[in-house]
Amino acid sequence: MSDQKLIVMENPPIPYYITTGLTTLAPGEQHPNRRNFGLFDLLWVVKGTLYMGEEDQQWEVASGQTLLLLPDRHHYAVKPCEEETVFYWTHFDFRGKWQQADLDASPVYPIRNAWDNPYSIRIRQYASPPEFAMAERHLRQMLAYSNQFRSAAYWNEQQLFMELLRLLEEGYKGNADSPALNLAEKTEAYLRQHYQEEVTNEVLAEALHFHSNYIVRCMKEIYNCTPMEYLQEYRLEQAKLLLVKTEWSIAQISEYVGFQYTPYFSSCFKKYTGISPLRFRKGFTV
Repeated sequence: MSDQKLIVMENPPIPYYITTGLTTLAPGEQHPNRRNFGLFDLLWVVKGTLYMGEEDQQWEVASGQTLLLLPDRHHYAVKPCEEETVFYWTHFDFRGKWQQADLDASPVYPIRNAWDNPYSIRIRQYASPPEFAMAERHLRQMLAYSNQFRSAAYWNEQQLFMELLRLLEEGYKGNADSPALNLAEKTEAYLRQHYQEEVTNEVLAEALHFHSNYIVRCMKEIYNCTPMEYLQEYRLEQAKLLLVKTEWSIAQISEYVGFQYTPYFSSCFKKYTGISPLRFRKGFTV
């Protein structure tokens, strides 16, 4: 098991920015100890070194490095600072589902349906972001906003905070460059672009220039389904949107999303949702 950890936050909802501060510790001083703080505490060290622990893990967080302390853990100073140490801290809340995973674990992505379009933010708990200088500029600006009225600063703060998370996520490579992930994402993109057409494993193989068995294997590894299973679910999700947003007939919707026969579409839809397309539509009708 890797000592490096990855924090994975499933969106929506998205992380919510609370506040930023700047702390200077003299030699002999240390970060306060806390238990079950209730918020994520993201530390950005710009000078010196923080000696931090959380439960049974310990880190030396040097200049240019970050550490994300988790809201439901005990974090503490391993020892006092040996030199003047300066760091920004950013508190944020996240009410969604999150987990701590091993950095070298293969990511498994759920089917990203049209209906809810989830996304998982993946950042290292302990990192050396390549764009640290840019992050520090954002942090200085966020600190300046803290002295303004909330109505004036709110949107600017949230925007800069999301930019910080993006910088941290871009700094994480993990298995993002794996051949399986690259091909699975190319397959997903092709299926979304061509879902109204007749698509088979052979069509995918010709379009993506890989053997169909390898494409299937990559989709199963990353999305936990075959390309044809993904295609059918995506078509049905598109049908759900059209049932709510249009007055088209069931036959029109069936044909539009790529089903050749309306009865087969209705059968698949009922198996997928538990109700017929017509009953689904009536559930959104006043």
